[in-house]
Amino acid sequence: MAYNFKEVMSRPERLVPGHRMCAGCGATIALRNVLKAIKPEDKAVIANATGCMEVSTFTYPYSAWTDSYIHNAFENAAATAGGVEAAYNALKKRGKIDETYKFLAVGGDGGTYDIGFQSLSGAMERNHDMVYVCYDNEAYMNTGIQRSSATPMFADTTTTPNGTVSDGKKQNRKDMTEVIAAHRVPYVAQTTLMGNFKDLIEKSEKAIYTKGACFLNILAPCPRGWRYDAENIMDICKAAADTCFWPMYEVENGEKWTLSYEPKKKLPIEDFLKLQGRFRHLLQPGKEEQVAAFQAEVDRRWEVLLKKCSL
Repeated sequence: MAYNFKEVMSRPERLVPGHRMCAGCGATIALRNVLKAIKPEDKAVIANATGCMEVSTFTYPYSAWTDSYIHNAFENAAATAGGVEAAYNALKKRGKIDETYKFLAVGGDGGTYDIGFQSLSGAMERNHDMVYVCYDNEAYMNTGIQRSSATPMFADTTTTPNGTVSDGKKQNRKDMTEVIAAHRVPYVAQTTLMGNFKDLIEKSEKAIYTKGACFLNILAPCPRGWRYDAENIMDICKAAADTCFWPMYEVENGEKWTLSYEPKKKLPIEDFLKLQGRFRHLLQPGKEEQVAAFQAEVDRRWEVLLKKCSL
């Protein structure tokens, strides 16, 4: 696939300014760059599950989206995108549509890992020619920072508060990228906001222009839920990758696993935790055991991934 990064970055915006997303929001940056991967001559339909992106970018009659946009309930964005893709194929077969359309379903981790999982799994199994994009900010940020199954162990949320009898969430986060890879769909990728977004945009283009069902899981920090200053978002994403908390890789047809970023020096998990208020309690004296447990889980998952990518 020929790739001209300079040309891609000069394309017109498909998610335009004027929305109500927070300063320092990872979801907005992620979606802007995903949409950059769509060729200018192609059109798109966006099915957006209820969540931060929906309530802040589409307030009738105003929209920050230049493409066709459908607001969905939490649970059915993937089903809607699959249905529209099927209708498009039928109309194109009858000669009623000539343009090329791309179909994207968008959801946060709550609408992807939890409430919308049934819809997502079904769309992936049916292999609709669409891309599901998860902006993973690791909690239900839109409704009050409640924990989701994407929330990391020991994170402080409003439903798993840190206190005298609790260290935050007790369970490890679900690995949704591996779950979707197990569906053996054509393309699955995990990425985040790093550098000049080249990895994010390249994976987005590959997903959008790969025939069949594809899935992008993008770590997208939330300044309110993670409690960081807006200007620190890129440092947090870099630390997530360099500590191997959020590995960057891709899976083709459920078989070919490829690591797309390996840090020159794997950093300790404290380098990721210390940048966020939600983990502040873990850095206090007496929490060494909890930090060690967090590190052990990160190490375990990283070693498993390395083995898969070496096969």
